[in-house]
Order: sequence, then C-alpha cells, then structure tokens
Amino acid sequence: MIKNYFKMAWRNLMKHKFISFINLFGLTMGLTCCLLITVYIFHETSFDKYNKNANRIYRITRSFNNKDGAVTLRLGTIAPAFGPLLLNQFPDIEKMTRVLMQGKTPVRYGDKIFNEDGVAFADENLFNVFSVDVTKGNPAKALSDPYSVVLSETVARKYFGSEDPVNKMIKLNNQLNLKVTGVYKSFPSNAHFHPEVMVSFKTLNDSTVYGEKRLQTSFSNNSFLTYILLPENYPAANIEAQFPSFLDTKVRLGGPDAVATSKMTTLHLQKLTDIHLRSHLDYEAEENGDIKRVYIFSAIALIILLIACINYMNLSTARSTLRAKEIGIRKVAGATRRELISQFLSESVLVSGMAMLLAIAAASLVVPSLNKLSGLHLSIQPLLTWKWITVFLLIPVVVGFVSGIYPALFMSAFQPAKTLKGLFRVGGKTISLRKSLVVAQFGISIVLIITTAVVFQQLTYMQNAKMGYNKEQVLVVPYYFNNNSQYESFRNELMNTSGVRNMGRSSRIPTGRLLDSYDASTESGDSLQPVHTELKYLATDHDFIPSYGIEMAAGRNFSRSFSSDTTGFVVNTATVQTLGWGTPEKAIGKNFKYGSVKGKIIGVTKDFHFESLHQRIVPIVMVLLRPEQNNYNQLSVKLNSTNAEGSIRSMEKLWKSYLPEIPFEYNFMDDNFNKLYVSEQRQSKLFTIFSCIAIFIACLGLLGLSSFSITQRVKEIGIRKVLGAGTGTIVMLLSKDFLKLVGIAAVLAFPLAWIAMNRWLSDFAYRISISWWIFLLAGVIAAAIALLTVSIQAIKAAMANPVKSLRTE
Repeated sequence: MIKNYFKMAWRNLMKHKFISFINLFGLTMGLTCCLLITVYIFHETSFDKYNKNANRIYRITRSFNNKDGAVTLRLGTIAPAFGPLLLNQFPDIEKMTRVLMQGKTPVRYGDKIFNEDGVAFADENLFNVFSVDVTKGNPAKALSDPYSVVLSETVARKYFGSEDPVNKMIKLNNQLNLKVTGVYKSFPSNAHFHPEVMVSFKTLNDSTVYGEKRLQTSFSNNSFLTYILLPENYPAANIEAQFPSFLDTKVRLGGPDAVATSKMTTLHLQKLTDIHLRSHLDYEAEENGDIKRVYIFSAIALIILLIACINYMNLSTARSTLRAKEIGIRKVAGATRRELISQFLSESVLVSGMAMLLAIAAASLVVPSLNKLSGLHLSIQPLLTWKWITVFLLIPVVVGFVSGIYPALFMSAFQPAKTLKGLFRVGGKTISLRKSLVVAQFGISIVLIITTAVVFQQLTYMQNAKMGYNKEQVLVVPYYFNNNSQYESFRNELMNTSGVRNMGRSSRIPTGRLLDSYDASTESGDSLQPVHTELKYLATDHDFIPSYGIEMAAGRNFSRSFSSDTTGFVVNTATVQTLGWGTPEKAIGKNFKYGSVKGKIIGVTKDFHFESLHQRIVPIVMVLLRPEQNNYNQLSVKLNSTNAEGSIRSMEKLWKSYLPEIPFEYNFMDDNFNKLYVSEQRQSKLFTIFSCIAIFIACLGLLGLSSFSITQRVKEIGIRKVLGAGTGTIVMLLSKDFLKLVGIAAVLAFPLAWIAMNRWLSDFAYRISISWWIFLLAGVIAAAIALLTVSIQAIKAAMANPVKSLRTE
C-alpha cells in the first residue's frame, strides 16, 4: 500500500510538472537556507564547549560604579592580585588560571622576526583548566619555569619548519630570551580567545612593569583574564553572593576614609559557555557574537521555510478542482478518508524528501562562499553525525506533514456524488484561506524589505557621519620607542620627508575604546571639590590633535613652547557640559586635578567620536606626559594625499634604522573605522540575501497561483477579448485581486516592521529616524514584484487567440 501511495504521488507530480517544480524548488531553497542558518547557529552556540570541563569553568569579570551606584565600566579582565586571593579565600575553587594578553609583540628566532598577534602570559594551571592538545612537551611542566614558552603548531612551523622546536630559544620583544618547552594545537575557531604564543606567567615576576610584588598586591591593573574551575554541579551563585563581603574585608581601595570597596567595584562570575553570545562588556579578549543575531537568523530560517510551506498549501488547494473526479472515483471504489489523507501526505513527504536531498547538496556547495561573506569558519561537517542525520530524515516528514495536512484534509472531504457529476466548486472558505496565506507571505516580504532598508540606511549613516576628526591618510603604527629622545630624533627625520604632514602619539587612538579614567576634582570657590562623574583619560603629545585635524573650541593645544603644559589639561566640550562650566571659553584657566596631577585647563576641543556610534560621546581629559614617562601605545602619522606609497617606504626605511628588531607594520585609520561595523555589515549582507530568497520564494508561489487562477478563467478572457477588451484592461483585471492582497499585507506589515527596527536601532547611541517613505517604498516594491509576477501569466493569457480559448474544454 505504501509503495502504491508513492507511485501515485510520483505520477501526480509528473502530470503537473510546472506546479511540482515550483513546490520542489521553493522547498529546496527554503530547506537550504534553513540548513545554512542551522550551521551558523550550531557554530555560534558551540563556543568553548569543546573544553572537557566547559560547564565547570567560570570567568571572573569586574564592574566599576560611580558614587551614585551606577555602573560606569564593565571589564572581562581583573587585577592580578585577585586570582590567588580568591583561591585562598574560597576552598571550593579547584583550580585558578590567569592569562595576560599582550597583543602584537615582535618574536625573533635566528633571522626570522615577526609581529605575533596572539602573545600571552599564562600560568601553569592553564592546561588543567582548559582542554589544550599539547603535541610536544609535558603539559604539567611546560609553563612551570620562568622564561619558558609554548607555541601553537602554526607558529612553530613558521619559525622552525620541520625542526623540533623543543629546547630551542626565541627572543620576545627584543628583551626576553625564552626556551620552547612545548607545542600545542591552536585553539579551535569556536574558542573565545586564541593565544598562539604562551609565555610562563612566572616570567612576569622579573618584569619592570608588573614584578612579583605588584602581581600579589595590585588591585588596579585590570588586564588579566582570570578563570576558575568549580566542582561538578556546584552552585556558582554561592561564591558570587560572597563577593561583596570578600571585597570589603580583603581589598582596600582609596584612603582610610574611602567608602566600602563593594560600593566602588563588583566582581561577577560568568559561565565560560556564555562568553561568546551573552557577554558584551567594555573590554573582551576578542570580539564576541550576539545571541540576538542568532534569534534573528533563526526567525528568518523559519520564515523562509514557512513561506515555502505556504506555497505548497496554496498550490495544492488551488488545483483541487483538477483532482476532484480522481477523489470521487477513489471513494466510489472503496477508499476511506484516512487512505486518501495518507495518499496526499505521501505526495508532500515525497516532495519534501527530494527537496531535503537537494538542500543538503546545495548547502555543502554554498558553505565556502558563506564563509567568505561572513568571515566565519562554518562547516557542515559537525551536522554529519547520527543525531543530525536522524533529524534530516525527520525533517521531510515534518515539513511534508505541515505543508500537506490541510490540502489532504480538504481534498479528502470531497463528496463523490458531486465531484463525479461535475457539480463540485471550491468553496469560499478555501478561497479565503488561500488569500490569507498570500497576505501572510507578502506581509513577511514587506517586513523583510523594510528591515533591510533600515539596516542599510543605518550602516550608511554610520559610515558617512561626521566624526569630528579626519581619518583619511592617517597611518597607525604601534609605538615601540624606548625613550622620548629616540622618538624625537625619529620624528625630526621623518618630518623632513615630503610625504609626512604630521605625527602624534597617544595612549589610545580613535575607533578604540576609552577604558581608563582617574578621580577628578574641579574648582569650587577657593578649593577643589571631587567630581562624581567619570572622565575618560587619554594621554597625548603635542601633535596628536593636529594630526587628526581635531578642532579647538577654545584655548590652545599642548605646545612645545610651554614646559608647564605637563600640568595642563585639554578637555572636550562634553567635559565642559558635564562639569557645568557653561561655555568652552569659561573653562579656560580653571583649576583642575586629575589623578595625581594638579594644573589648569588650557584648551577645549570640539566634540569628536572617539569610539563607535554605538557609544555616546563621553567626557575626555587629555594629558601631556612628561619626557621621562613612556606610556604611549600608538603612533599616528598624517600623510600627504599624494604619493602615500613613497612616504610609507621612506618611513619603513627610517623605522628599520631606529628599531631593527621590530618589524614595521601599519594600518590606515579608515580601515580601523570600517572594522567598527564589520559585524553589522556582515549581518546586513546576509540579511539582504536571505530576504531576497524569501521574497523570491513568495513570488514563485504567486506565479504558480496566478497561473492556475488564469487557467481557470481562460474562457472568460476569451469572451472579454471578443467583446473588445484590450490587453491592458485584461491584465489589470487579472492583477487587481492580487494587488488588493498586497495592500492588506502592507497595512499589517508596517507596524510590525516599525516595532522590530526601533528595537534594533536602540543599540546605537547615534541612529537614524525611520522615515515614512521607507514604508511607502516597501509597499510599492512589493506591489511591483507582485504585479510583475502576475503579469507574466496575465499578458500571456491576454494575448492568446480567443478562438482557441473558447474551444478549450
């Protein structure tokens, strides 16, 4: 019987090839999109789960509060002294490990030297907490001795080729001679951080910056990733609840009159497996994903599949009149309604099964292109397990049941007497359902058109917004000079080249995050009173502001003509407004204390967007470092617009003469700026692609439905043509019913799209306003698509010979 069901299903599919093709092609596209999005979701939700103890590992994070108790800063890193102290204070913690990421650092072996991006200091417990595949060396001892280092296989091959790297020496940052004690496989792509060179943490004991004492006592240098391993099924909330009392009794911040530490700062426990999708702190080890994005694309996958299923339901019920006599004969021959339902469901399951096979093949071919577009490392391989293969086998059954159940119930209820006499007509309820489904399809399509347009508009706005500084032709290089005199010599020589207009140093550069701040006090009568608002710190030299073309609102920039400027401050206009100084001009000359430096305000800049448009412009205090200080991290070089390549070559040559042990690497500020919105750009591209696919599938269904509808009205069209109706009149007559449905869909879709995009835009501090014309444009586009789709069949029918139409039986 089952074999007969599928044989008859195949014959029916072959009998109505056009409708069958639309159903098969639509379902294949829908299932392909679902598979691709499933691969993406599987990748995003798999982060850090490769670790054997993933559910027992927690990262300790830290937040800072202002004096009103509001959180002003949230970090994924904490100070170095917390780790050992927590381990001693909480005996339930099994293991603790700390990692200090270094960013780009020069590494040399023989005549090979590279700026490595993944250098980190890691303690010996790292291999006891994380699942790292050590291929050479003893993981229990590899990081136990100072001046030892373990390398990823990728880095080991880069320096040593086929040689065994163990016990060989490399030089880090032109300062540390390190012995290679092990090699490990690189952390997988679904890890939240990727150290490629791990130096023994004990090496920091001899560091001039940290040192053994500071590592044990510092609660202010928040640069250390700190992880703990808890017992199986241990309630982490028990430890987190004790953090306030722990901070108040064990940690003292500020002077003897300072408020309780827990009022100023808070520690938190964060599950390792939550970091990638649910952690959006001010500082992360690497850029994370977003659970909202997973939800959005999950919804898109279901929407696309739903549209494909709607197509099947529409076309199956629409062609029910063609199968009415078949059903009547079957019933007269003794077929029960249950058997008819099984017959019709077997057809939809057969189509879904064929679509599933085609979708798996298509997804396998498309994944590499999707990786290039998204910048991810997606693979269909993890889905080729028995668990997922079982799911793939069930999907055709589920999809076939969902898309075929209504047509099966509807057609199996036909009365044989009426169908065999030719008295059967499709009822009004069926027509209403088909119309409702068309409205649903185009309502979804209009929502997708609007959301795509709004996302594109917001991205365009962010990329073209006036930032308050000039990012063009600015070269950014990490700052490596050991002393001020060496830098000044380098600067003087470089400024003599024709291609360089200016160059300046700073602790951070625009497009980065302003994470540093100090306590401030402002002039109030004859004394200085503390400020309760956080003012962000930025160390700059005399040339930073002119290098970026930042305009002054009042006063002046730092100048080499005034040695006292090391106790002067330049602030932005936001600082003036925050401190209630009125106008920039009124701020000039005011007494001000920031950190340990007491001086006067010498200049006020106009506001500029140091960070991305996700963040509001914050108050900034710019400080000029003293000559003996060397806390600059970045060098910004303003080039002339002509012959930039020649200028870069000249700079590289000069760089090698001053810093021969450090490779010359650079990037342009406008590239940094574009990277701020890479995730939004990728999301926009993927969203546009999937939206177009959804709209295309909806059009396929409309094409099939209109084709069938027009076929049913062939004689009517012939009579109208004989009576003198023109082609345009007939096309509009056949199209207007569908255009009415699009209009209804638009009315329902507009408020849904407005609510959804308002929520999405709320993540941006600076955003567009959703214009009314976007909704009008979306409605017009949907109507035009529907009209074009229907007109393909309508024009063909309107231009047909009416004599043939009237002879058709």
